[in-house]
Amino acid sequence: MITKDSIETAYSFLHQKRNVYIHSSLDWQKDDIEYAIASFVDDMSMELYEAISDGRADFLRDHKRFEEDITLAVERLEKKWGFVLQIWH
Repeated sequence: MITKDSIETAYSFLHQKRNVYIHSSLDWQKDDIEYAIASFVDDMSMELYEAISDGRADFLRDHKRFEEDITLAVERLEKKWGFVLQIWH
């Protein structure tokens, strides 16, 4: 079951990390963010992960696609559960 809290937590964490990642010019900082997100995903609700990953097992874990993936994750959370996330808008 996907809970409101799991959606809010995922959105808050991914949104914050995405904003830092896309504006960073520091490779070490980007690597740290990728590692933090991968660790977060490991503990994320499997149902929620499947809902935002579109079935890709390496979603948010592939270095080459990370920027695209984290942007997609935030967009999908906003699109699918925007009503839950209204407190941030």
